[in-house]
Amino acid sequence: MATTHASKDSASLADFLQVLRVRRALMTLILALVVVTTLAVTAFLPKWYRATTKVRVEKPEGEVKLFQAQSSNSYDPYFLQDQFRIMGSEKILYPVIQHLSLGAKFAAARGATIALPDALAYQILVKDMLRIESQRSSSLIEINVDAQDAQLAADIANEIARVYSTDRIDLATSEQREGLAHLRQELVAQERVVTAQRDAVEKLRKDLNISGVDLNARYSDMEIETLRQMQNSLIALSVDAIGRKTRWERFKSIAPTDRMSLVNSELIPDTNIQNLLQAFLIADQNVTKLSARLGTAHPDLISAVENKAKIKEQLDTQLGGYENALEIAWKEAEARVNELKSQLAQAKVDQILSARERMRPFEEAAQKLDDETRLSTTLKLTLRQREIDFQVPKKTIEILNTAEPAKIASRPNWTLNLSFSVLFGLVLAVGVALLLEYFDTSFRNVSDVETRLKLPVLGVIPFQRDPLGTSSDDPADTEPYRVLHTNLNLALKPGQPHALVLFSAGPGEGKSTTLHRLAGLIAAAGERVILIDSDLRRPTQHHLAHRPKEPGLSDLLLGQKSLDEVTQKNIAPGLDFIPSGAQPGFTLSLLYSNRLRDLIATLRGRYDKIVFDSPPIIGVSDASVLASAVDGAVLLIQHRRNPQSMVLRAQQIVDGLKIPLIGVVLTQVPPNSGEDYGYYTNNYAYYSDHSGGKSRSSKPFAAPSGDRLVLREPGSKT
Repeated sequence: MATTHASKDSASLADFLQVLRVRRALMTLILALVVVTTLAVTAFLPKWYRATTKVRVEKPEGEVKLFQAQSSNSYDPYFLQDQFRIMGSEKILYPVIQHLSLGAKFAAARGATIALPDALAYQILVKDMLRIESQRSSSLIEINVDAQDAQLAADIANEIARVYSTDRIDLATSEQREGLAHLRQELVAQERVVTAQRDAVEKLRKDLNISGVDLNARYSDMEIETLRQMQNSLIALSVDAIGRKTRWERFKSIAPTDRMSLVNSELIPDTNIQNLLQAFLIADQNVTKLSARLGTAHPDLISAVENKAKIKEQLDTQLGGYENALEIAWKEAEARVNELKSQLAQAKVDQILSARERMRPFEEAAQKLDDETRLSTTLKLTLRQREIDFQVPKKTIEILNTAEPAKIASRPNWTLNLSFSVLFGLVLAVGVALLLEYFDTSFRNVSDVETRLKLPVLGVIPFQRDPLGTSSDDPADTEPYRVLHTNLNLALKPGQPHALVLFSAGPGEGKSTTLHRLAGLIAAAGERVILIDSDLRRPTQHHLAHRPKEPGLSDLLLGQKSLDEVTQKNIAPGLDFIPSGAQPGFTLSLLYSNRLRDLIATLRGRYDKIVFDSPPIIGVSDASVLASAVDGAVLLIQHRRNPQSMVLRAQQIVDGLKIPLIGVVLTQVPPNSGEDYGYYTNNYAYYSDHSGGKSRSSKPFAAPSGDRLVLREPGSKT
């Protein structure tokens, strides 16, 4: 086996191609089976139709911010991923299921009479039918629905787009409506404050009897100017406090589960929270990918889920901290307002003690009225601006097309399935061929035979569909046997009769047909030949010769018949035949070895060649008894049939009997095998075009019968 392993290790591209050529029939069969199976399975698969609708989605305006301009939207991939989840959520799909009665339709498709629950219909819709996709760096989202009913697929896709559009518009305007409502409440409260302050000013006017004083008059007194500046600062701080309080109350009113949608540079400008959100989205994507190909108990999936939960916990903590920060900021602003009020009150007390103490209460009341009036005016302008802005259509979603029922099924894909089947079939066929070649321990070439067995190759018999050659007169069919005959004569001592046995390691290697044709050819060459069928267990020669089976060798060895009675004369020119006989249970035991030698001694005086057809030598004792009685043995090996160890064991058995093993005959060798068998087979049909008979372009040429092939020494080249 060392030579075989070495040849495998040093295999080249030519060897690889040769393996494929030798195994092409098996590869073709495997490829055909894979393709036919794929086509059959594809033909029986249910047809699925795909409907697609496209929508363009933009980020929402965000919450109303007092005294701040609204910023424009920009592309945000995390926002689009959120929209994928929203489209596939119960919030959108449950209304779709209810509007289209999908529970009843899914139940009818499965042969049930009771409608499926919405939860089960939702699972079927999400897992088997709905596919949401988006191109990179694009705000366009494709809603793909696969169903066995083309119309149902189109209806579901259109309904999902409609429900999602309605929900998206409601969400986009809900924050504006809440902001407007809060502004109106603040405006009503401020108007009450202005009215109350105006009443207080009129009361002071009446009490102080200063009806002619201009409320808009300004004094140049430094103390009055200081109070005015403090009052303006108080107004600014009050407005800031109102804004902070509004943001805190708005954020507090949002449920914790919905706060993640507010995380962006506009609504929550905290970079830590934004980074955590991005990490959470990436972890969620990782969980989704692993869930598609791993089981729930897989360590990678469990680790990914735990990582996602940990990031979610950190994000919730940060959002809660952001709420506290908003509250603290509002309280700090409120504290500044209170402190400024306190300082302003003290300044007023100090001013009252001044010379203008009498006018100062009135001026303060008038100034406060002016401040409250300006604040009321600012609220009115802001409210009006937001109302006008709210009236302008601002759709954050646009449905670009209406899904239509598909004319052609999207699944199964015949072209794709056929392509994959051919590819898989080729890979499988090549893999099986290489695997069989790797585990094939039979003899691969002539050099292997001569190196391992230390025996010359006497002849190479090409593969023949008609081994007996009864339907062809082509010399190329008989030339391999002429070469074998020539090499046998060169290997044997000339001028004396020889008793030979042709044996094989196992059954079914073509030993009987090869010997039958060889014996006929030797006889046709002018030698006297007798063919003896000594395979008493499974005789074959009488079938090949179309002669009776009895009386034969078993009758002769038992002494029941004479040699002349069992010998069938001239079954072919110059060829006599002794069949096996028909004695039940007869075997060639050592009891008959001497009688067998006597028979061979008798036949030496009548024939030039005495050839025995032997049973397999491994596992049958007859072959060993027979080999011990003859002059020499020839080992027959069928191309790529038995492992080398089996052939070596057969050689060892013959060597143990001290019988000369003349050489080896190789049978059923493919003419175009590409190995060094071709040294023999490529020239067998050399004279087929000059014979005057039929020629076969598919068989190689042969040398004429008068030529002789020189016996090869082990390891030599012809």
